Amino acid sequence: MRHRLIVPGAIAAASLLLAVPASAAEPSPGSPGVGDPYYPDYGNGGYDVSHYDLRLTYRPKTDKLAGTATLLATAKQDLSRFNLDFALDVSEVRVNGKKARFDTSGAHELRITPAAPLAKGEKATVVVRYQGVPSKVEVNGFTSWHRTEDGGVAANEPEAAWWWFPSNDHPTDKASYDVSVAVPDGTQAISNGTLQSQRSRAGWTRYNWRSRAPQATYLATLAVGRFDITKAKTDSGLPVINAYSKDLGEHEGAARASVERTAEITEWLEGYFGTYPFDAMGGYVPNTDTTFALETQTRPFYSPDDFADGSNTSVVVHEMAHQWYGDSVSVKGWKDIWINEGFARYAQWLWSEDQGEGTAQELADYAYASHPAGDPFWKVAPGDPGPDNQFHRAVYDRGAMALQALRNEIGDKDFFAVLKGWPQLHKGGNADVGDFVAYAEKVSGKPLAGLFDTWLYQPSKPASKTAGTAAFAAGETPEQPRSWKQIHTADHPRH
Repeated sequence: MRHRLIVPGAIAAASLLLAVPASAAEPSPGSPGVGDPYYPDYGNGGYDVSHYDLRLTYRPKTDKLAGTATLLATAKQDLSRFNLDFALDVSEVRVNGKKARFDTSGAHELRITPAAPLAKGEKATVVVRYQGVPSKVEVNGFTSWHRTEDGGVAANEPEAAWWWFPSNDHPTDKASYDVSVAVPDGTQAISNGTLQSQRSRAGWTRYNWRSRAPQATYLATLAVGRFDITKAKTDSGLPVINAYSKDLGEHEGAARASVERTAEITEWLEGYFGTYPFDAMGGYVPNTDTTFALETQTRPFYSPDDFADGSNTSVVVHEMAHQWYGDSVSVKGWKDIWINEGFARYAQWLWSEDQGEGTAQELADYAYASHPAGDPFWKVAPGDPGPDNQFHRAVYDRGAMALQALRNEIGDKDFFAVLKGWPQLHKGGNADVGDFVAYAEKVSGKPLAGLFDTWLYQPSKPASKTAGTAAFAAGETPEQPRSWKQIHTADHPRH
């Protein structure tokens, strides 16, 4: 044994060091991003938001938005400073009632220094006062605020919040929401969840919306304009609120014939995915010049273009399927986008099967045969497509083919048990592709890593037979299923 001489002074110094609590370590800034490989500066480190309270005033004529956002957050480390993702002009920030210093950093970072550091585990109230004209604010060359003739709409993926409220903008930090919006009389404000109240005073009407279930920031939405609003209740008592711009013109009939079937379609989806995970549902169709639909939680956004060729229940199936796959169960990282899009696409295939417009197998066969082996389509890996290909057709169609291959491999009984059990297991949380693979293996009792590697990760066209199962037809391209064109109106573009 080796001995070391310790003098009394050293003993005293060591005792003092031991007496200093670990929490007395020097507070440090939270990171300016969560480190998502696709979008490293999206979200922020050092804290977790549990609730957003947004009190807004919006003037449609000028597109001017003014608001006060109150965030309830918990520090995950000793914080000297932290960031919020935001792009409008800020006039004041308070943390726990005291004025905080703030500045901007990077393309969309609001950097806040509270009067006193926050201790790890401390609950903080952050108040941000702000204003701006969202349609005139561009970040990295684009805006996610869609200006309309009678107002504006916040809806985009993966980023939409920066143009109307400050946030921790990453799906891993989900929260509840209260959204209160004052607009001139005759104009409506639509958001997520349930409408708590609607009051008019002095020429203004204030709409108060509440989202109780955990909700990712990009799934929060706001639409202001002149809408025709329909209200109903499901057989189980859930409120159904749908809204249509009053100037949809020739698209109005087809939009209504589709979106008004939301409750019926949701009930049908419950047969595959289990009980609907939220306390409200519906959809809205503003008169935007966009060409995509989006699964904004409880109240999906639809473009008029989705109904340009007539009624389209398939797009409603897609966005409502996301309420389970993407909204209730959200991605851990944006590379896991297959968890959202592959399943929503497969729900459309199941609807096609139910409607007698092409079975899931026929759709898989057609998708498979439509892309020859040398097609760049097969270079995109749905399980990790990269940020530039996050919404590539392969994530949708090859992603759905992966599910058909799984169905063929494990049989209908286990396959549909997986589809229903998975969103119940992860309700309100986050998951990744690996989590799904492990769950499918557990339910089926079969090793499936090879199958998923083939369909989700290999940059080549899989063999027409997978794991000894006749998964897809080989040879000539089969006849296009009747539902094919309608199904493909739901794809998301990038900016």
